[in-house]
Order: sequence, then C-alpha cells, then structure tokens
Amino acid sequence: MKLTVVGGGSTYTPELIDGFARLRDTLPVEELVLADPAADRLELVGGLARRILARQGHGARVVTTSDLDAAVEGADAVLLQLRVGGQAAREQDETWPLECGCVGQETTGAGGLAKALRTVPVVLDIAERVRRANPDAWIIDFTNPVGIVTRALLQAGHRAVGLCNVAIGLQRKFAALLGVAPSDVHLDHVGLNHLTWETGVRLGGPEGEDVLPRLLAEHGDAVAADLRLPLPLLDRLGVVPSYYLRYYYAHDEVVGELRTKPSRAAEVAAMERELLAMYGDPALDEKPALLAKRGGAYYSEAAVDLAAALLGGAGSPHQVVNTYNRGTLPFLPDDAVIEVPAAVGAKGAAPLPVATVDPLYAGLMANVTAYEDLALEAALRGGRERVFRALLAHPLVGQYTYADRLTDLLIAHNREHLAWA
Repeated sequence: MKLTVVGGGSTYTPELIDGFARLRDTLPVEELVLADPAADRLELVGGLARRILARQGHGARVVTTSDLDAAVEGADAVLLQLRVGGQAAREQDETWPLECGCVGQETTGAGGLAKALRTVPVVLDIAERVRRANPDAWIIDFTNPVGIVTRALLQAGHRAVGLCNVAIGLQRKFAALLGVAPSDVHLDHVGLNHLTWETGVRLGGPEGEDVLPRLLAEHGDAVAADLRLPLPLLDRLGVVPSYYLRYYYAHDEVVGELRTKPSRAAEVAAMERELLAMYGDPALDEKPALLAKRGGAYYSEAAVDLAAALLGGAGSPHQVVNTYNRGTLPFLPDDAVIEVPAAVGAKGAAPLPVATVDPLYAGLMANVTAYEDLALEAALRGGRERVFRALLAHPLVGQYTYADRLTDLLIAHNREHLAWA
C-alpha cells in the first residue's frame, strides 16, 4: 500500500507518522511519500519519520520529494495537509479582519474566506494530477477550510472525503471524563466543518444510552472551561458546541481578546521553529511532547481509521467525516458538505440518519452553507464582487460597509495568491 502526504514537510507530519507506526495492523503502509516544495523542512521531517518508524519496528519505506507527479504516481490514497502562503498568510488572516471589528481566524469569517480563495485552486490542481496518476485513488482532505475544500473536490468529481479532528478530540475528552474507553463513546455529531454540535453522547454504540445530560451535570465545569464558554450557556443549550462556536456565541468578547494578545499564527510560527530544530536532532526518534501544543490532536488516529476504511482494511465502519449531505439534513441542499457520522467503506462515505435538528442550530448551518456556496464560487471564478457577496453573507461579517472594506483588505493581502487580482 502506497500513501502520499501532500504537505509532508509540515510540522504536523510526525504525529501522522507516529499513528502509522502504532496502528500498522489497521493500515499496513508499505511506502509512504512525503511531498513538499520546501526541501529544507522536508529533509528534517523525513529524517525524523524514518527514525520513528525504525524505533517502532515498522518496515515502511519513506520517500521525500518535491516532484508532485512522482509523489502521487500509483498512490492508493493521498492526504492533503497544505497551507498556501504558510504561517505568514495565516498571520494576515488573523489580523486584518480586526480592523473592522470582525473575528480574525484562519478558517472562519473573512480570514477563512481568504484561506479558501488561496487554497481551492491549488487543491484542485493537485487532485487532477492524482486522478491522472491513479483514478481509483482516494483523496483525504485535512486542509482547511475543510468543508469548502471538500465540496470543491466532490463537485469536480474526485474521490474525496474531508476530515477534521474536532469530533475525535471531543470523543477522547468525554471518554476520559466518563472513565471509559474511547471506543465506547459514540457522538451524535452534527453540523458543518468547524460549526458542529454534540447533541448526544452514547455509550456502547450508536444506539446506546445517551449520557450527555450526565456528562454536563457531573463534568460541566471541565467541558465549559475547555470550550471557553460559560456553563450556564451549555446548560441552556443542552448540547456541547465545538470550540469554534465561541466565534459566534461570544464574537465581541473574542475580538477584544484578539486585539490585545499575540496572534495564534505568531505562537505557532515560534513553535514550528523550535520543532524543526528538534527534528534535526539525529538522536530524536519519537514525536516530541511540544508537538501536542501545535494542534491537530488525534489527527493520526482519525486519518489512519479513515484511510483504512476507504481502502478496504480494518477501519471503523462508522466515522465522523465531511461529505455530501444527500438529504441527511433536509434544510440544506443535497450537495452541501456536512460533518456527521457516516458509514465509510470502499465506496466512500454515506451519512447516517440524523435526528431532527433544533432550529437554533439549523438556522446557523443554513446561513453558513449559503456563505460557503458563495465562497466556493469566488474561489473558482474570482472577482471582487464575488468576494464581497461571500463576505456579506457570512454571519460574522454581515454589514455592507464591513464587507466592502474587508474585500479590499483581503485582496490587498492576498494578491500574490489570486490569479485574477
């Protein structure tokens, strides 16, 4: 089995390698290709990848290359984890929206739109190369904004599934609080990528007892602290929103915080410099503890499970993924990309039935889906007016004076990445 990681020079990659090594029975990888245009980073990450596999007795061959076509040739699955523009572009995404009093964040709001505009054309070019090299290959997208990128891939006819670590992260946290194995916790997870709610926490299986009320009653303080939302709000909602909902439920509070502290991009850039220095140590043969602070917790387990299921291996039959709605949420178009539990196998991902969704959440999902429609149109066709329409539609922007100003700022800060600008 050959797997290719596009963006293999990312500091995330050792987390993925560690998962491949530990979960070899689930996903028996024989050749792992790390592709990245940044040769210096790729050399450091590739060296550590080989040492991690060797330490754990894994016999997979690790290949590093900047030749994308060679990297995807004959690959059974291609995992996308790229960041167009790097941390410098992320720094901008997180700062210029604040000039209009709007959240600066790399996956939602104006910053998220900028990332989508930079990313979608690049991902579609990669996907076409994958299709030419092996039309049966699966594309697993971990590149943000996952919902928009996955929809672009599916709309272009690619064999693609989107993946996020929010669900698996909450599953692991809930399992620890409840004192049970993670495999015993099944989430009623519903929404769009980075716009999700846990409406049930079931023990023993998808039809098991819903212990969400008990979780909130006994461990509500810990859950609320992790989400940075007040416990009385969670009690009133009766569900657990993802931490990304804080950008909506506490927008002005978040903007105030972002204006008074260093950006997350600056923190991550400093962390990456430290990690890359560690990766260059020939004695290091395991992922360093610092990597846990980089983000992407449990990413490797989720990626291995999904790849194994798609490739006919031992992956879990039910997983939370991003895929076409296909009537699952009747208030959204069939071709909207939603993030829900799905039956995953060699034919792809099919969403499982979802209980009736409270209008409080359904309305916001519908609003953001409309924004994502317009965002994808802007990413595919370009043009100032399309960018303006997408920003005006986003619930974190919404006012025409802000949308106009943010359109100008977005184009000014991203001109080198926008072929039409």
